[in-house]
Amino acid sequence: MRQKMSWTLCAILASTALANIARADAPQDTQARKAASGTPQSGTPKSGTAKPGASKPGARKAAATPAPQEESVAVTARRNIPHNAENLVTRAMIEQQVAGTNILKSLTQVPGVSFSSTDALGLDTWGANVYMRGYFMDQLGMSLDGIPLNDQTYGNLNGVNIANTAISDDIERTNVSQGAGAVDIPSNTNLGGTMQFFTGDPKDKFGGKVSQGFGSYAMKHTYVRIDSGQLNPTGTKFFVSYARNYEEKYDSPSPAFMQQVDAKLVQPLGPNSRMSAFFNWSDAEVWGYADKSLDILNTLGWRTESFYPNYAGAYAAANWVNYCDGTTPSCATPPGVRGKAQLPAGWINTNEQAGVAFYDAGQHTVNYVGGLNFDVAVTDRLRWTSTIYGHSDTEYDTYGDPYQPSATGAPLSEQVWQPRQERYGFQTALEYHIADHTIHSGVWFENNNQAYSQFWYNEPLLGQGAPLKTVGPYTTYGPAFMQNYGFQWNTNTFQYHFMDTWRPLRTVAINYGFKSMLQTTSGGANYNNEAFNYGPLPNGSMTSSAAFLPHVNLDWRFLPHNEIYFDMAENMRPYSIAGTGGASGVASPWAVSVPTPTDGSTPAQTSQQVFQQLQKTLRPEKDFTYLLGYRYSSRLAVISLDGYRSDDYHRLISASVGDLNNPTSSVIDTQKAGMWGADATATITPYPGLSIYNSFSYNHFTYGAHVNVCPTEGNCDLYGKKMDAYPSFMYKTNVSYTWHRFTVHFDANYYSSRPFSVMNDTHVAPYWLANSGARYRFGDYSVFKNVTLDFNVYNLFNSKYIAMMGENGFPVTGDYQSMERGAVREFFGNVNTEF
Repeated sequence: MRQKMSWTLCAILASTALANIARADAPQDTQARKAASGTPQSGTPKSGTAKPGASKPGARKAAATPAPQEESVAVTARRNIPHNAENLVTRAMIEQQVAGTNILKSLTQVPGVSFSSTDALGLDTWGANVYMRGYFMDQLGMSLDGIPLNDQTYGNLNGVNIANTAISDDIERTNVSQGAGAVDIPSNTNLGGTMQFFTGDPKDKFGGKVSQGFGSYAMKHTYVRIDSGQLNPTGTKFFVSYARNYEEKYDSPSPAFMQQVDAKLVQPLGPNSRMSAFFNWSDAEVWGYADKSLDILNTLGWRTESFYPNYAGAYAAANWVNYCDGTTPSCATPPGVRGKAQLPAGWINTNEQAGVAFYDAGQHTVNYVGGLNFDVAVTDRLRWTSTIYGHSDTEYDTYGDPYQPSATGAPLSEQVWQPRQERYGFQTALEYHIADHTIHSGVWFENNNQAYSQFWYNEPLLGQGAPLKTVGPYTTYGPAFMQNYGFQWNTNTFQYHFMDTWRPLRTVAINYGFKSMLQTTSGGANYNNEAFNYGPLPNGSMTSSAAFLPHVNLDWRFLPHNEIYFDMAENMRPYSIAGTGGASGVASPWAVSVPTPTDGSTPAQTSQQVFQQLQKTLRPEKDFTYLLGYRYSSRLAVISLDGYRSDDYHRLISASVGDLNNPTSSVIDTQKAGMWGADATATITPYPGLSIYNSFSYNHFTYGAHVNVCPTEGNCDLYGKKMDAYPSFMYKTNVSYTWHRFTVHFDANYYSSRPFSVMNDTHVAPYWLANSGARYRFGDYSVFKNVTLDFNVYNLFNSKYIAMMGENGFPVTGDYQSMERGAVREFFGNVNTEF
């Protein structure tokens, strides 16, 4: 019934728009541009480059009204221009950030987008996060050159973070859809919009680029690229690039080290078709920052960090766990036990005590991503596009565990999670132009083999060898001496879409269509250590399906420089996949667990029985989103205002259920929630070289059903509570000025207070974050071309603020060790040249 009403509403809006146009504009004889899918316009295919050649004789001229883009925003240096801006301008915005920075940071000037990280470059994915209009990065559709990236969270089993997928220096532009995202975008995570990343093409002439950066805390960034130029008359060309990033923590010598290789080949296939191939290898070895809580910040301050490289201190803290009574900061160890038994000063006064920080913590990830794209003009009216891709991810997520002694006799061990995934898939579509219509239809299929397990590895006795590193190797003192659990899954995702872009008038474009999605995950636990988990862990199949997810978009340029747009869509996100104890408290039915009681009692259910109940009762998350906006665009100013409403259904959260003596970690359906908000932006260019940008964003999210999320402790009614970690209000400003060869820029973001607990009884304070930079272009010197020097300051006013929240999940009430501090003020310089 709701779908019928939605389509009726769209028909009324469309007819109203047509009826109110003053002059009778006859439909212009046009060749329709790409449909509203995030597919690049202006004759630009999904691969991110212009189509080779011009249209054949008989092909129609481009339409005067661009295809609606679901409020698609291209991030540019000067302004946020809809319908995709020039590639060079978009690259200019990316270049305002420090070379080597996570590409997601370049989106911070998009209204409604919140990005934060514990380190200035955003390399530590454990401490980096992005929200867009209230949706977290595992609820957004992400792609790179048509390859679906899916979930962006740390340690996930359904995708890869963009930071581990492409060198930021090679990304040419990013398209952001703040509506619901188009139906043809391949994604099984899209609830709240899409982010599409496009790499640049190889250059037509042989050459290269070298960039070297330096910065605070031993930061070094190296980037080298070679372009082949056109190798033959058919236009074959490629590039290969290498990047190396290194930075130490501002409060510890432990580093983050990352290497990447990109390669891209482009082969024209006749005058109006092409094939392109992309490959990326990344290897990240990252020591993470210690998780904080409000209690730790108030008791110990903002600079409490892991012990590394002080193994003796971590050893003493682990001895304290084993031999002290928990009420004094130190005690005597038994005869023959190596090392002291004591905590650092002040730790005894915190709720976490020995868990304030560990010897080390971090991750080692290796990713391979590759894709092959085809964009072929079958006839003057028919185009065929396809992407074939593969992705392999091997990951080790670790920390020095003071609560589990090693088999060597050391009081601590290295706890290691081992997520694995291999994804292979394809998408293929046909686009047909007829009269005033552009019809687009296609399918996407992906198979993902996933594994997840947890082990403990031996640390040495004090003085009998070097301790293990958080990035490996882990078998220095023998194989794993204990395993907690093991999981294995296989996931198949299928999506079909159909859409039509209709231009009844020169100033009106209407896009309508739908997608169907089916995802089935089979498998689960294949090993369980019953000393930790009672009975068998979850194993079984779950299917998410939706036959009809509609999408409608209306774009009406009712006057020169003036535009009204409307977007409406329904989306579904299939069940998340995670094992017991998965990172970030993922609400997955396979993550439910019943701990083995320590008092000898028998729980009422096993984990498998809880899972079987969820198989019958859970429903996949869905939302219905509406957006209405207005934009004025001219040479001097771009001003936009839009409002949106989203109704969420069956949003899942993790919670403890059962009774106090035998709690069960399970999944709760929050039933329904509502979100509405508005964004206002203005970019003014009063004279050449000067650009002033301001944006205001407001978001109001509340749960709409009476659901008790702490049944073991009482009544924690979710009704009316706000969402964790996302600010209700954001203000952003950016000022840039170019004078001859010199450019300077300043940007500042304000984030209001963010709820920390589910019950909203604890919050994180609001903060300002400002950055500044300058660039000087020296020009050409002999064989060196475009020599430039950059200088940037991150966190200009040295603000103290919380960046990541909820990395270990959110507390139902009160405090929890699940937040990380943002980086302090840091300085960076970079020199680059081409040849």
